[in-house]
Amino acid sequence: MFTVLTRQPCEQAGLKALSRTPAIIALVVLLLSVVVLVAITLIQFHHKEVLLPGLKYGIVLDAGSSRTTVYIYQWPAEKENNTGVVSQTFKCSVKGSGISSYGKNPQDVPKAFEDCMEKVKGQIPAHLHGSTHIYLGATAGMRLLRLQNETAANEVLASIQNYFKSQPFDFRGAQIISGQEEGIYGWITANYLMGNFLEKNLWHMWVHPNGVETTGALDLGGASTQISFAAGERVGLNTSDIMKVSLYGYVYTLYTHSFQCYGRNEAEKRFLAILVQDSPTKTNIINPCYPRNYVTTLTGGYIFDSLCTADLRPVNYDPDDIITFEGSGDPSLCREKVAFLFDFKACHDQEACSFDGVYQPKVKGAFVAFAGFYYTVSAFNLSGSFSLKAFNSSTWDFCSESWSQLPLLLPRFDEVYARSYCFSAHYIYHLLVNGYRFTEETWPKIHFKKEVGNSSIAWSLGYMLSLTNQIPAESPLIHLPMDPPAFMGILAFFTAVALLCLVFLAYLYASSRKQRRSQHAFDHTVDFE
Repeated sequence: MFTVLTRQPCEQAGLKALSRTPAIIALVVLLLSVVVLVAITLIQFHHKEVLLPGLKYGIVLDAGSSRTTVYIYQWPAEKENNTGVVSQTFKCSVKGSGISSYGKNPQDVPKAFEDCMEKVKGQIPAHLHGSTHIYLGATAGMRLLRLQNETAANEVLASIQNYFKSQPFDFRGAQIISGQEEGIYGWITANYLMGNFLEKNLWHMWVHPNGVETTGALDLGGASTQISFAAGERVGLNTSDIMKVSLYGYVYTLYTHSFQCYGRNEAEKRFLAILVQDSPTKTNIINPCYPRNYVTTLTGGYIFDSLCTADLRPVNYDPDDIITFEGSGDPSLCREKVAFLFDFKACHDQEACSFDGVYQPKVKGAFVAFAGFYYTVSAFNLSGSFSLKAFNSSTWDFCSESWSQLPLLLPRFDEVYARSYCFSAHYIYHLLVNGYRFTEETWPKIHFKKEVGNSSIAWSLGYMLSLTNQIPAESPLIHLPMDPPAFMGILAFFTAVALLCLVFLAYLYASSRKQRRSQHAFDHTVDFE
């Protein structure tokens, strides 16, 4: 006969209480870990949201050779690596031509600004007018005027300064920027808008994107043109066209060159001057780039008063002479004649050379072509990326049309622009293909664009990005409560603790069930006996 040993009720209760203790501890630790994880995540993600400082504004006037454009930019007072996160909010085109055309009457410049400045005042909160900096940057038109008549150029700038001192904004001066600066600022603008410098990471912080290549910039203005792109590390630094540019804590090696007198308007004046020079009659000229059946008259001064055409003036030059140009609409002859604007032989078959003997490393990667490049191809219903064959085909079709057909082809018809699109297209072909040496394979890597999002691709944004280094941020700077590496470490630690607690609880649950089954089987056996 078997002897059965049984535990006393008090002893069994004590053992059960002890067995539950690890489970309770593990559960408490798990709950605490979850609470800590949620708390630090909420603080990390919402800290900046709560303490985000107000906006700041800046105004830039892009005083080009053919027109002046006013841009308003805004950015948060907190700055990333001492460079403001800037976006365009407003744009206004000043009526009339560029400020360089006021060389003989500088006192009239301010009148042209009035309309746009009134609109600008309405775009920026009144209480911020006094702290909003305003800058004017003049480009190739004023560079030429300064070379031609420095006194006149200074008087134009002085007139502008006097006007803006009477405005409610904080005027920081009017300056003539160099062609190289114009090229660099254009490159900065293009890459900034395309997100090649910064992107937001998981923690809502601006960081440098990994593996992103920068985009080259092609700018075609009225009096000059610029090419800028990141050159290889092997490129020589013994040339003024190679520069080191530091932005957002990163250093870029850039090739940039500005060609004075190779802007669209000045290039066409030089082209007309060559036609006059080569014509047996100096008053009636056949222009193969003007549309068929188009006739216009221009003064000698319009063509030859520019510094870019001074060396092409006829011997008995009179600025009041009337010259008649008749279009023949001959695309083949137009392309042939336009080539004479460039000195391709000066490179002597050197590979690292564009034209006029100017050093240039081989183009590589993607490019964005804006300003005059974009406006020309858009007249042919082209935009974005397309093949060189498509560009040539569209050029030939457009240039073969008669003058009477152009109003039907162009959405916005303007005589001065319409008559010159054919010249512009052939000029762009020679500049990009025979000059910068884009090929049928690399041409599709050029993207012809006017803007990205709501921001225009223009040197002015790059200029503003640079100038924001001089604008103080709110003090003190806003920082996240902890750096991402520290946050990740704490996150990993508490996640590991939570997982271990879950595993331990699962183990206790499984052991408890196994123990209960064994006890149930034992009790059943005892009852049976």
